[in-house]
Amino acid sequence: MNNVFEKEFDFILEKTKTLSKPMRVVVAGADAEHLLQAVFEAEAQGFAIPVLVGDEARIQGMLKSLNLENRKYEICGSSHEDNIVQDAIDVVRNGGGDVLMRGNTSTRGFLMPLLNKSNKLIEKDVLTYVSLMKIPHYDRLLALSDAAVIVNPSIERRKLIIRNMVELLNKLGINHPNVAVLSLVEKPSFHMRDTVEAQTIARDHAANPIADCEVVGPITWDLVVSKEAARLKGYDNPLCGEFDAVCVPDVMAGNILVKALMMSAHVNSCGIVAGATVPIALNSRSNSVEQAFLSLATCAALLQAKK
Repeated sequence: MNNVFEKEFDFILEKTKTLSKPMRVVVAGADAEHLLQAVFEAEAQGFAIPVLVGDEARIQGMLKSLNLENRKYEICGSSHEDNIVQDAIDVVRNGGGDVLMRGNTSTRGFLMPLLNKSNKLIEKDVLTYVSLMKIPHYDRLLALSDAAVIVNPSIERRKLIIRNMVELLNKLGINHPNVAVLSLVEKPSFHMRDTVEAQTIARDHAANPIADCEVVGPITWDLVVSKEAARLKGYDNPLCGEFDAVCVPDVMAGNILVKALMMSAHVNSCGIVAGATVPIALNSRSNSVEQAFLSLATCAALLQAKK
């Protein structure tokens, strides 16, 4: 593991040490190299037991190729590829797991069973994908949503996204976070729907708080992360450079932003689904071992907070 990478999330990693017993991580489609290595790294650090769901022969073959076959784990064979995610959910619902993790499945294939109300994984109103990022030269962890689940959220759904982000941050020990409602420009214009909606969300929050947080919008990315940018542009808000969370206008903006930061700017990030009845780790199959491991560490922290 990359020690520098770990230090950026050290307050979350510390929380993994407070679990009374290792959490059982149910991996839906466990024949995914980096994700498999990540869950066994969590096992090595004492806070996880892998429960591997999928094609047993393929999983066993990959375990052998990675020299993991003699480690502690369980395998739950799944008879058909289309059933893997549902089989993993059933393991959790039947008491065989504490945390759900995406493995070798498509994003849509993983999310659709989660959104099926009969599986009872939606704790309140919506599930929200949250990326936790440590951006260089930014002195705090930054949560960003939604880059995967809700494609084109309405104003009311974006309020629910903000609520889910705030509740997640609270469970990680970040109280009364500052939330930015991201837009193309910082001045509302009827030509740009995202700016008007961001202004509406901020004004509605001022009148009837969405959650225990501050909400600012519309605001652009440079103003979110830089006080100097705010000074140069004459944007008078003391929270610039001090935001804890960013609510994006739609899934395309969020997905492009997260992937650009991760793949081109080498920003450290991990993915969590907020608003679920159990912690859920959601990573791209192209994510590094470290990023997937940090998603599991965050799940452990959320599990501990829930208990």
